[in-house]
Amino acid sequence: QVQLVESGGGLVQPGGSLRLSCAASGITFSIDTMAWYRQVPGKQRELVADITTSGRPKYVDSVKGRFTISRDNAKNTVYLEMNSLKPEDTAVYYCNAAIATLSVWGQGTQVTVSS
Repeated sequence: QVQLVESGGGLVQPGGSLRLSCAASGITFSIDTMAWYRQVPGKQRELVADITTSGRPKYVDSVKGRFTISRDNAKNTVYLEMNSLKPEDTAVYYCNAAIATLSVWGQGTQVTVSS
């Protein structure tokens, strides 16, 4: 069974940094695009960043220049380095992986940016 497990969320002050990790297990096919989404209560889940197998990243405008997505294909892991965090970055962050015909989600990790 394919599983994605996120880690690295927490409470941070504005201007601070966090690094999220998402490790995939139970993989029998190669992972295509990996992505990070976020969701706040009452709003739709939004794509924050994604990265192709070859390492090409894409970001939502609101995080460009502050967040960096990367992946380690040998470890089936994707990372999200978040710098210069703002209160509006507060959300539950979800990892997503496209594997064959499946779209697999992690359980989510809370990121709270507050003084």
